[in-house]
Amino acid sequence: MGSAPVFDAAFRQRLHDLLAWRRDVRRFKRDALPAGTVERLIELGNLAPSVGLCQPWRFVIVDDPARRAAVRQIFTDANAAALAAYDDERARLYATLKLAGLDDAPVQFACFADRSTTQGGELGRRTMPEMVEYSAVAALHTLWLAARAEGLGLGWVSILDPARLATALDVPPHWRLIGYLCLGCAEHDDETPELERAGWEQRRPASDFILRR
Repeated sequence: MGSAPVFDAAFRQRLHDLLAWRRDVRRFKRDALPAGTVERLIELGNLAPSVGLCQPWRFVIVDDPARRAAVRQIFTDANAAALAAYDDERARLYATLKLAGLDDAPVQFACFADRSTTQGGELGRRTMPEMVEYSAVAALHTLWLAARAEGLGLGWVSILDPARLATALDVPPHWRLIGYLCLGCAEHDDETPELERAGWEQRRPASDFILRR
């Protein structure tokens, strides 16, 4: 077994920069990515921790134009319903937001969690079965950071009907949608989240979320 690597102060600062500049991207250049890019990033996502080593993540790469069009319509319908739930100024602001990169991102894929997997022997899942979904989120976030480290943007689309999306992508009905992702080169990079720049919400400090007992 080899020696564990040493992560020095310079590396830790670079890691901090990576975390700070990892943003949810909605505005993409249409340039195609090199063949195999998403598959390679999924390999890195596969290094993420998972409960009982069950690796419950399931990735579906969506290339077919008809399926992409179906996803676009599912988003359009869900977005209209979301807009209708807001009133007055909040509704006007929501209507101005760009909430997905579905029209421009060269690569699109979905991430699902498979609770039916027998891998891992249900270790850690009998008391907290939701750890399956948490594990898939960890894989997705690992992939997200890896993409940003390569100068690529990733956008997580959650304004979708999960059942309709599962049908459109023809996946097993027991798979649970984690997110639909757009991947490509961002039109521009920014350290500040787009929703914060648009005035939708302000990011709060970590101290707001810490309790001591």
